[in-house]
Amino acid sequence: MSGDIRETEECQLKDPMDLFHSGQVVKICAPMVRYSKLAFRTLVRKYSCDLCYTPMIVAADFVRSAKARDSEFTTNKGDHPLIVQFAAKEAQVLCDAARIVCPFADGIDLNCGCPQRWAISEGYGACLINKPELVKDMVRHVRSQIDNPKFSVSIKIRIHEDLKRTVDLCQKAEAAGVSWITVHGRSIEERHQPVHYDAIKIIKQSMSIPVVANGDIKTLKDAENVHHLTEADGIMVARGLLANPAMFAGYEETPFQCIQDWVDIALEHGTPFTCFHHHLMYMMERITSKQEKKVFNVLSSTSAVLDYLNDRYGV
Repeated sequence: MSGDIRETEECQLKDPMDLFHSGQVVKICAPMVRYSKLAFRTLVRKYSCDLCYTPMIVAADFVRSAKARDSEFTTNKGDHPLIVQFAAKEAQVLCDAARIVCPFADGIDLNCGCPQRWAISEGYGACLINKPELVKDMVRHVRSQIDNPKFSVSIKIRIHEDLKRTVDLCQKAEAAGVSWITVHGRSIEERHQPVHYDAIKIIKQSMSIPVVANGDIKTLKDAENVHHLTEADGIMVARGLLANPAMFAGYEETPFQCIQDWVDIALEHGTPFTCFHHHLMYMMERITSKQEKKVFNVLSSTSAVLDYLNDRYGV
């Protein structure tokens, strides 16, 4: 484990369930490949995000390789509460991965929603919604092998065409001891179709544990509407936060202060240029002209980006 991770041993781990018992809708940053890493989590936490997930990590690689652990997972004292999301298909492998992160994180999440072909062909992600007994077994194993009762075990799913199957899956997971369930309101085949918020509401009404709604939430107003439509206990956002990391704090578009904060945090964390630049491209999407994008999006070094921001916006 890198030095960055070890710092966490001194920090106070948190019980994520306290958020769900607070009476407020829990505002959550989704697991995003390449994007929801420590620097970005640090940024959104400054702007009213309650709970952050790591990008999805393949549990088998994480358990097998110290190199994978160092590159895939960094955290620090301020990075809490934190959920580490794993792709897994074997109960013991998931347990071993959970045991490694347990001293440094507040819970794990099993990815049962990734629709990408590579994940499904490997037996990961969304194909698990068709294997409720396996999901139940994995949750139960982690529950029985992690001593810390405050360590959460959650799952993130997509829905079936036949919603009865989704409700059955969720009830089996609940019986196995899952802490909460995040529902992306689309089926495996659906990409840009409207999100089935009505389905999330039915799932919520069938459960006694918290349910988090996910899918197409771009603004704080969207989050409030989805909460009313679904009665969900939490709202998870992916692309909406990439476009506007200050979204949960009520900003309609990314404020310049947030861009400044990102520059400071990214430089402090030694964020690789491509990631640093991509985040800025997302953040500035709504506030720059076509002509400005043409110039900004092809900049190829940190110093060029800093000069541009300084000349154009005084950032």
